Amino acid sequence: MLIAFIRKNTDMNADHYNYATVAQALADLKARGYIDEFDYKDDYLFSDSHGVRFNPLELKITEVYRFEGASDPEDSSVVYAIESASGAKGVIIDAYGMYADEKKTAFISSLKMASE
Repeated sequence: MLIAFIRKNTDMNADHYNYATVAQALADLKARGYIDEFDYKDDYLFSDSHGVRFNPLELKITEVYRFEGASDPEDSSVVYAIESASGAKGVIIDAYGMYADEKKTAFISSLKMASE
């Protein structure tokens, strides 16, 4: 069983979402326009669908969903909804804990939250 935690921007009109699984979060985010699946490589996020790479200054995190595996640490992941300055919207998934990619986690941590 996965448990979701949410941290979202502080916009008073923002809806709050809660998901039981990563798949549910990804499906709903896609339905709300987060269609790109960003990939981290060499200090950039890439959008294969747009053929574009983004540096941290071009991106902001709009939503964060953390999932914890009740019995399996490999189920521990974080889903980030991200928007670019050019309007591209997508998601990236990162593990946390011992399975995290340190460079990817550091890159994501360098992004501004939408409320900043």
